[in-house]
Amino acid sequence: MLSKKKFKIGVIGLGYVGQPLLIELSNYFSVIGFDLNNKKIDKINRLKISKLNKISVYDNIKRLQKCNIFIVCVPTPIYSNKKPNLSFLQKACEQISTIIKKNDIIIFESTVYPGTTEDYCVPIIESNSDLKYNKDFFCGYSPERINPGDKKYSLKNIKKITSGSNKKTLNIVNFIYKTIIKAGIFPVLNIKIAEAAKVIENSQRDINIAFVNELSIIFKKMNININEVLEAAETKWNFLNFKPGLVGGHCIGVDPYYLSYISRKYGYTPKVILSGRNTNDSMPKFYVNSIYEKLNINKSKRYSKKILILGLTFKENIDDVRNSKVINIIRLLNKNFGYIDVYDPYVKIFNKKNIKFNLVNYPKKNYYDIILLTVAHNEFINLGIRNIIKFKKNKGTIFDIKNTFKKNTEVVNI
Repeated sequence: MLSKKKFKIGVIGLGYVGQPLLIELSNYFSVIGFDLNNKKIDKINRLKISKLNKISVYDNIKRLQKCNIFIVCVPTPIYSNKKPNLSFLQKACEQISTIIKKNDIIIFESTVYPGTTEDYCVPIIESNSDLKYNKDFFCGYSPERINPGDKKYSLKNIKKITSGSNKKTLNIVNFIYKTIIKAGIFPVLNIKIAEAAKVIENSQRDINIAFVNELSIIFKKMNININEVLEAAETKWNFLNFKPGLVGGHCIGVDPYYLSYISRKYGYTPKVILSGRNTNDSMPKFYVNSIYEKLNINKSKRYSKKILILGLTFKENIDDVRNSKVINIIRLLNKNFGYIDVYDPYVKIFNKKNIKFNLVNYPKKNYYDIILLTVAHNEFINLGIRNIIKFKKNKGTIFDIKNTFKKNTEVVNI
């Protein structure tokens, strides 16, 4: 009979995945958090109201020595050449290997390609410890499904895929997640299946968005409004409701490259997956070209026009700018415009080289020649088009990438 008191859990990586997991687990288990980023630790410490006062967080892995369950929630981004960057995962495995004990279990939540846990992580742990996989220590994989900024589908309300390196381990993994996940769990046969299920979820979404983005390109050439086309098509019961737009972030814009990487290792170069990725990566250039075409902008000239961009994050209602394609748009605009203001109520500080813009606390009125709405934050929707119009000069133009203000004659939808 499994008991909650039997397990002391260490959560490694306290970002958008690890932090809510740490907090939820603390309601039922003894938990310790670990992260190398002291800002994340300070943030969690500030959350210590009465129900969280049993949470301990550290930047020293030795403080997790008494744990017998380790859950790894570190980032798995890509390099500039689009290949998987497993450096955070490697570091986590090396650190765990210094404190892991006989019969301990490591559960990975980070998005990876199929085979990473057993072919990449396990050898690191074995080589840095005296323990052998499935004899002395065991592994599980339960992919994160957190959707940042989504209040409806929180950690507890999303079904959890679970897997383990043997039956006993799977039973323990199931026990831990069943305790905190109201939506339930879905155990699978082995770790590779769980890894594969995760990596295709966002790849599928990426391909569907790429399709409607390609439709945007086609219909623009035909002078047909893509948004009105989709609105009409959605009246069919089985039409999939995807919208065109920028595809960035740390999941949809990354996971397909993990899948294509391992596919190539097995001798097959994906066609549909990479085609979709190329289409979505090309959208910042498409939007900028559409603006230039509308305003008769010559790419070989510099302009003194003042630009306002509304939204910097990779999606609405969050503060995350990782892999935001708005940054790509700004880089393209930098070639022809010297003055760009960016207003995003979720972003207070932005430090990045080779990109020029002013991050403003609030836009100026009657000031901008071009306004580009790139992220449909609730704040912008609540602000309303009438107030956004006040930011532009009399002859200024508002471009709405997100079709936020549908069929409004004051904006240009692209």
